[in-house]
Amino acid sequence: MNYKITNGSIAYGAETILEEINFEIKQKDKIAIVGKNGSGKTSLLKSIIHSEMLEEGIGETKFGIYKQGNPNIGYLKQIDFENSNNTFLQEILKCYEPILKLETKINQLQENLQTHTDDKLIKEYTESLEKYKLNGGYTYQKEYEIAIQKFGFSQEDKQKKISEFSGGQKTKIAFLKLLLSKPDILLLDEPTNHLDITTIEWLENYLKNYPNAIVIVSHDRMFLDKIVNKVYEIEYATITEYTGNYSAFEKQKRANYEKQLKDYEYQQKEIKRLQTIADRFRYKPSKAKMAMSKLRKIEQMTIIDSPNKYDLKTFHTNFNIPIESGHLVVSAKDLEIGYNYPFAKLSFELYKGQKLAIIGENGKGKSTLLKTLMGFIPKIAGNFEYGYHVKKEYFDQQMNFSNEKNTIFDDFSETFPQLTENQIRQSLGAFLFSGDDVFKEIKILSGGEKMRLQLCKIFKKEANLLLLDEPTNHMDIVGKESLENILTAYSGSLIFVSHDRYFVNKIANCILAFEPDGVIYFNGTYEEYCSYRENRADCNIAEEKTKNIQKKHTTNSYWQDKENTKRKNKINKLELEIEQKENEIKQLQTQMHYEDYCSDYIKLKEVQDKIKIIEQEIEAKMLEWEELNQQI
Repeated sequence: MNYKITNGSIAYGAETILEEINFEIKQKDKIAIVGKNGSGKTSLLKSIIHSEMLEEGIGETKFGIYKQGNPNIGYLKQIDFENSNNTFLQEILKCYEPILKLETKINQLQENLQTHTDDKLIKEYTESLEKYKLNGGYTYQKEYEIAIQKFGFSQEDKQKKISEFSGGQKTKIAFLKLLLSKPDILLLDEPTNHLDITTIEWLENYLKNYPNAIVIVSHDRMFLDKIVNKVYEIEYATITEYTGNYSAFEKQKRANYEKQLKDYEYQQKEIKRLQTIADRFRYKPSKAKMAMSKLRKIEQMTIIDSPNKYDLKTFHTNFNIPIESGHLVVSAKDLEIGYNYPFAKLSFELYKGQKLAIIGENGKGKSTLLKTLMGFIPKIAGNFEYGYHVKKEYFDQQMNFSNEKNTIFDDFSETFPQLTENQIRQSLGAFLFSGDDVFKEIKILSGGEKMRLQLCKIFKKEANLLLLDEPTNHMDIVGKESLENILTAYSGSLIFVSHDRYFVNKIANCILAFEPDGVIYFNGTYEEYCSYRENRADCNIAEEKTKNIQKKHTTNSYWQDKENTKRKNKINKLELEIEQKENEIKQLQTQMHYEDYCSDYIKLKEVQDKIKIIEQEIEAKMLEWEELNQQI
């Protein structure tokens, strides 16, 4: 399988989004498309599905779209539900129609073989079984059961109709169908959005082992690092290919930039030197020939362009915390959080300057904890309290505004009425709202723009404790890096919820993990927490093995004691039987001395034969007695 675009471009009206697309997907490629928001990443994905979006680019090569093997291309936006009365399980099983048809065929062949057999039927049955095995017939049920569980659905959900699910759940089901259908080219646009860390980790492993090609648009750097082997970057409307994962791409990009800059500067110095010589001697008859040779040397050069600077335009701020908090910022003891019933029970202490990340599966109470600490939701039990001079601010991932008809400028000025127009514009400009942009109504803003406005207001309030719920949602990688820099430099305290592991590892110095068996406080980075979790898992496995060995030993001891008791009883019985046999021999030996036996050869021989048989029996019983004693 191969899919290739050469010298393509994408334009909307008079605006060119991408001007020269050279893009290739080979069998089993794991490709990332990266770039700032609005750079054209999603447009490129859509053009792979809808080739009519593409037209000739500005390059010299011939424009073309080449498909080898007519690949099946899967994209989430194309997934819909033909019949909303179907159950969840019925929709999932549509992904396995070839396997299910093969199952039916195999069952039919089995029935036919019971009534009559011939070589042709046996061959067809054997081939069908082999095909069933190759297509995953023995593992597909386990595959979809694990996927359903990892995406947060219960066993009961499998029998629910599609119409009974929420919009977000339907999107998850559509995503599952896309993954399990295994198209030749799988297109994923921000697949980790709204997934918790546990599900992201499962998805990573699934995609790493995915048998076909994948093209991913994502801002999750750790996710890309673990999956992709090729990166296409979109910057300044052009596409550049890099080999390796995201970290390798960053290194290559930096190295390429530095090399081109060095080569450019060296060439410019050489051109300047040659031009200086030519200008100095071109009008001197004796040196004119030499001067002209210098000019020809410049003309023969392949001019190296000055490298484009990284497109790092993003928001920034300078924090000012006028009032410092006390050493202890917040303390929670046996705090139970939830609504009608407790979601979780937890205890922790946060000290000045600490940055606490709250992680875990969705629906376990992470956002509920922040809302409880803010006083939006009453606690169920336990206690929490803030230390001295704590001034807190909260970022809600829902990003609700009091009036979405307000402009950006009006919303900000209502929040900070004491600021002048110039001060408001300076603050908004730092978060990329400049010129007429400040007069956009909030209702037409993108998710990323709303996020920047809310963060701008929160940072302007100069709190010494920030509570942030998924602050990196809707952010591109450059934006995340900017927020990382801001929060790393922030001297106050921080509590934040995030599923972005790279972001968590960069910011947090302590972790509050909502795990299946309870909430754990860990004093360390996310990377250290992962090591702790792995070691704990290894310890649990070792402990389980020890328990099993002990159990086996205990069980073995029980059965061994029981068997030994049987053996001892058998030994006692054998000893009694041997004694009886020995007594029989004594009696027979006494008979041999009787007068009628001594004169009768036949009688005497009969007695001797009996003694011989009894002696053999005694010998056999003695051997058994010895074996039993050895076993004990």
